[in-house]
Amino acid sequence: MKPLIVLTTVAQTYDAREIAEELVSRRLAACVNILPQVLSVYRWEEKVEHDNEQILLIKTLDERLDELREFILKRHPYDVPEFVVIEIDALEGPYRDWLIAAAMIQERNV
Repeated sequence: MKPLIVLTTVAQTYDAREIAEELVSRRLAACVNILPQVLSVYRWEEKVEHDNEQILLIKTLDERLDELREFILKRHPYDVPEFVVIEIDALEGPYRDWLIAAAMIQERNV
C-alpha cells in the first residue's frame, strides 16, 4: 500500500464539498483538502483562458486509484477533468498509519 496525492480542479462556484464527502465516505480518499480561490491560467481551444477555481487535494492509496479515477471522471463537472497523481516518497509515523487505515476497504464479518 502506497499513499498518493491526486489533484483535480473544479470551478469556484462548484460545491466541491459534495465530491469530497463522497470520496471520504466511500473510502476512496482518507482526506480531501479543498483549496479555494486559485486563479488558473491555461490554454483551451487555442486561447489563453483565466478562471477562478478550487483545487481538491485528495489523499489516497495506490490500490484505490483506479476506482478513484473512475469516480472522478464520471462525476466531474468538466469535459476534460484534471487528474494528476503524485507519488509520496516519504510519509511516516502516525499520519501514514492513519491515512492507510482511513482509505482501506474494511473487511466485514458476516
